[in-house]
Amino acid sequence: MKKLVCLIGMFSMLFIHSNYSFPQEEVDSLVQEVDSIVQSEVLESSDDIVEEQLVVEEEELNFHQELKKRFIEGGPGFMGIVLLCLILGLAIAIERIIYLNLSTSDSKKLTANVEAAMKNGGVKAAKEVCRNTPGPVASIFYQGLDRADESLESAEKAIISYGGVQMGQLEKNVSWISLFIALAPMLGFMGTVIGMIQAFDKIEAAGDMQPSLVAGGIKVALLTTVFGLIVAIILQIFYNYIIAKIDNIVNDMEDASISLMDILVSNKK
Repeated sequence: MKKLVCLIGMFSMLFIHSNYSFPQEEVDSLVQEVDSIVQSEVLESSDDIVEEQLVVEEEELNFHQELKKRFIEGGPGFMGIVLLCLILGLAIAIERIIYLNLSTSDSKKLTANVEAAMKNGGVKAAKEVCRNTPGPVASIFYQGLDRADESLESAEKAIISYGGVQMGQLEKNVSWISLFIALAPMLGFMGTVIGMIQAFDKIEAAGDMQPSLVAGGIKVALLTTVFGLIVAIILQIFYNYIIAKIDNIVNDMEDASISLMDILVSNKK
């Protein structure tokens, strides 16, 4: 900054004394000095930018290093089990989300296609439409149409029975996610209890209560609890999403089943 002030002063002097003539040697030396000042200012500004970028990169690296450090300090035993709960829970949740998204279909369009097929080609054509349509609603329709030639009561029982089967397929392995949600914080609390026991063992062995003796055990206790709660929170979000998705599909199945029974009743008349 001081160099810039000097530079401004030099230019001011040149402006004020512009009517006077200076020797060429003085002019050349002044120009060289101005160039050196400008170059030094550019180098300092570039150094400041590089230092800021290094600070940002160091902060980003410190976050990952801090996370890794805290995980190791929590102890490989309980922290490894908590991490395993997170991995297994996320694997099941992702598998369920993919399955439920594939099971979602346009039941209104399917109902309209089945009704049109019933009018044009009868039950056989309607079954062919259901066979070529993926999803649990189409499977329920197929089972109901397969019993339609017997009686309406048989078709209704088939729809209800196979609806229960499809609901079980939708809820498959979801209970494991709820198990990991409950297990992760319990493991964290167990690590808390063990860490406190270790701290009191050190106090008993030393015969004196010093902060350095109990700090390690208390830190382990807190870290295991924090990581267990984080795992439970993450899995709880996925679990609630999956349950909401299943409820929507089940409601869609029930509405479509009622529409299918209305189609079969009108076809019998």
